[in-house]
Amino acid sequence: MKTVIKNIQCLVTCNNYNIKDAGIIENGYVLIEDAIIKDVGSGEDYKKLLEEDSVIIDATGKTLTPGLVDCHTHVVYGGSREKELQLKLKNVSYLEILNNGGGILSSVKETRKLSLEELYAQSEKRLDLMLLHGTTTIESKSGYGLNFEDEIKMLQVNKLLNEKHHLDVISTYMGAHAIPMEYKENRRGYLDFVINKVIPYISENNLAEFIDIFCEKGVFTIEESREILLAGKGSNLKIKIHADELESIGGAELSAELNAISAEHLVGVSKEGIRQMVEKGVTPVLLPATSFYLRLNRYANAKAMIAAGLNIALATDCNPGTSPTESLQIVMTFACFGMGLLPEEIINAMTINAARAICRDNTIGSIEKGKVADLVLFNTPSLDYLVYHFGINSVDIVIKKGKIVVEGGKIIC
Repeated sequence: MKTVIKNIQCLVTCNNYNIKDAGIIENGYVLIEDAIIKDVGSGEDYKKLLEEDSVIIDATGKTLTPGLVDCHTHVVYGGSREKELQLKLKNVSYLEILNNGGGILSSVKETRKLSLEELYAQSEKRLDLMLLHGTTTIESKSGYGLNFEDEIKMLQVNKLLNEKHHLDVISTYMGAHAIPMEYKENRRGYLDFVINKVIPYISENNLAEFIDIFCEKGVFTIEESREILLAGKGSNLKIKIHADELESIGGAELSAELNAISAEHLVGVSKEGIRQMVEKGVTPVLLPATSFYLRLNRYANAKAMIAAGLNIALATDCNPGTSPTESLQIVMTFACFGMGLLPEEIINAMTINAARAICRDNTIGSIEKGKVADLVLFNTPSLDYLVYHFGINSVDIVIKKGKIVVEGGKIIC
């Protein structure tokens, strides 16, 4: 069966592979058949493509974009961390909270308590919220287990979510998220455990596509990060890296050295780090909601990265402690007013560039012939209006692999 979306006031194709140009078509149409985009155009040319049983969606006065891609999340976790809110308001630093057993270690404690079924149920609800807000593909990191059983449990939840939920879930192993309490006096022991036991098992059982590490002062050093990431690469895991979130310690430079797919956070990235990332084609994944929530009073320098030639991506960093949100729409607000990004830069960073950050840009992230029909129809007359009118959910319809899965604010199948 064919589906035609017609009379699209603002068709945002993101097919020019230029962050400043979102490939906007006025009065556009899109033809879908067998979950694939078969034609894209403007005017009434779609009429010659119709069949008797074609489904027709009238998008008069609305904006159509590719399905949003959330390329950095920690969406699988147990519990919540609202008790840390008071500490944040008293200017207790993120690392100080972590060093006192809070932060990541608090979520580790709660995640370990849950069965696989309980963890799945909690995570599924978050994915539902993401879908309702226009996200159709996510990357999901482990890192709240920090032992063998619970890291594997998290990755198994990722796998089940990918199999059962409408969203595509791309899995990343991040056992090097923090040093767990039981290894507090034995860092070397934990590194050896990750390298020699967990990484080989994950690779052999196909539980993750990527490996990541929190390379930051007070967490994992450059040398430790290099060792773990190379171990992952040796087991056929692609490299990502949490780099220079709070200050520059050379994480961006390490991402270039190791030919990483992406370097993520980058609030404190150096000019040399940016230069080397450009040279090696590393995708920067920026997380403005985290800067906002941590009250850093600064954001990653997205404009400098774009000027240098980097294709930035944007993501929620959905997690229980530093960015408890499932909505990429609210991230649009922080990207615009915190980073000074324009609407076309923002939408490209959440679609085609975000797809590149998870090695999916050949199948999703833009509206063009031959790509998977992951699409979002917004109740807004323009892309500018979508960013301008913040704090609400503007989604009208979400289409996943050619099927309507959200309509009228509800998941319908």
